[in-house]
Amino acid sequence: MTLIKSISGIRGTIGGRTGDTLNPLDIVKFTTAYATFIARSTQGARKIVVGRDGRISGPMVRDVVCGTLVGMGYEVIDIGLATTPTTELAVQWHQADGGIIITASHNPTQWNALKLLNSEGEFLTAADGAEVLRIAEAEDFDYAPVEKLGHVIKDDTINQRHVQSVLDLNLVDTEAIRSRKFRVCADTINSVGGIILPELFNALGVDFEILNSDCTGQFAHNPEPLEKNLQGIMDRMRQGGFDLGIVVDPDVDRLAFICEDGKMFGEEYTLVSVADYVLSNKTNAAGNTLATVSNLSSTRALRDVTERHGGKYTAAAVGEVNVTTKMKEVGAVIGGEGNGGVIYPESHYGRDALVGIGLFLSSLAQKGLTASELRKTFPDYQIAKNRIDLTPETDVDAILVKVKEMFASDPEATVNDIDGVKIDFPTKWVHLRKSNTEPIIRVYSEAQTMEEADQLGKRLMQVVYDMQ
Repeated sequence: MTLIKSISGIRGTIGGRTGDTLNPLDIVKFTTAYATFIARSTQGARKIVVGRDGRISGPMVRDVVCGTLVGMGYEVIDIGLATTPTTELAVQWHQADGGIIITASHNPTQWNALKLLNSEGEFLTAADGAEVLRIAEAEDFDYAPVEKLGHVIKDDTINQRHVQSVLDLNLVDTEAIRSRKFRVCADTINSVGGIILPELFNALGVDFEILNSDCTGQFAHNPEPLEKNLQGIMDRMRQGGFDLGIVVDPDVDRLAFICEDGKMFGEEYTLVSVADYVLSNKTNAAGNTLATVSNLSSTRALRDVTERHGGKYTAAAVGEVNVTTKMKEVGAVIGGEGNGGVIYPESHYGRDALVGIGLFLSSLAQKGLTASELRKTFPDYQIAKNRIDLTPETDVDAILVKVKEMFASDPEATVNDIDGVKIDFPTKWVHLRKSNTEPIIRVYSEAQTMEEADQLGKRLMQVVYDMQ
């Protein structure tokens, strides 16, 4: 398996030959390159936050990362087992110069990764990430002399601070949530969600049951929070007694809900529902139009809801840094990604499942609705999410050119090629792009029925198969 280097970080499977996977030598090399980049871009400042999810390889990777940073002369703030958004916030709270999150997000247990943050606790831009890769490739770095070695400081208070920061948000209505006396069931996939979600639920006065709560890194099922992987919690919800099912991925930046009847709320509708709540509680300042942002692969429902509130929707290229950059550009009050990623600037510019939970429960509590009733208030689209595994010989660029040519003369089609190729039609769309994090092509398509969406997606998939 090839080591994957992208704006999303450096990711690979554990073990194997040097340079082919994420092994200790690679970890040292890329951590050193990142530390060098931070020192050069901050005039020599040297403080880095390190947090990790519950993966089996996490302790090994953390030890290598922290040891390397010490060797570079850094003060390392080790916050231990922590979610991705917790680590992002910790960079701000410690006024650090950067941060490293040790997580492969929704990838299976054999994967791990280094996600790299700037001094704002946000992911590096593409240009900064490219400079880190250049430094690593050139081995353009030096280590600290013995008298200037760094040290590690442990901080076990960050989870509590993260929970409190959610409670402190103006639109998280803790009183309404407590009065509603919610009972929820959550699947935390045997990772860090099992540590922090109980703290959040207790603080909100929510009664709860946690499935797969032990933070062992032995994922109980495929960790991507898709319906096909969630039959355990869906069955538990069907037994009754719960108001809401909550699912997070291993690093707790993605969020999916399950209705009280055991049916999926829809991962795409996590952001839609939270955005609807935020927009309904915001007023236009100085005549400015309320703005929202999601990526090109996300449901049209966010656009529809935004326009219903008199706001303006903008699409960004896929990738959290692309979304946050566009959000800042247009002054978005809420944004994110259709994979269940909620980005709420009043907290921070990063996907955060805890923030999403707080806002969603506030919406349910204030409206007095069940989850299934709330879902019916939104435009109903069906999105098909397919993937094609790449072979080493696959020419992705040639495939994208072929797809654009297919629709160039279609008067009903609008072609967008800022990130792969997206074809918009009046009542449907299809988006084909190479993943930033896996050796695959993602083919997402949306229409008013799942049959129509899947048919459109498979039409493009056949083009890829014919060219491989």
